[in-house]
Amino acid sequence: MRNATLATLAFLAVTLPAQAGVIEQACLNSGRNAASPQLCGCIQQVADLTLQGSEQRKAARFFRDPHQAQEVRQSSRTSDRQFWDRYRAFGAAAETYCS
Repeated sequence: MRNATLATLAFLAVTLPAQAGVIEQACLNSGRNAASPQLCGCIQQVADLTLQGSEQRKAARFFRDPHQAQEVRQSSRTSDRQFWDRYRAFGAAAETYCS
């Protein structure tokens, strides 16, 4: 299953048009040493496959203010819990695909 997921992500990454998204821009502007156009672009590609536009904008805010991620993670709101589950899945996929 994991290999099929990676193969699908690789195929889609090659076929999707190149454009800078909100996650990629937030990553590049984060000031982190590891942030490179290649890595941030890869993370954006995974975000395009796993998160909706509004979810990407919400996640992009975490690069500027990591405390917001903590607030969402600890929230008792159903919508925040659902988002956090999708966000964790995005993070795991990005780590696997972009490493």
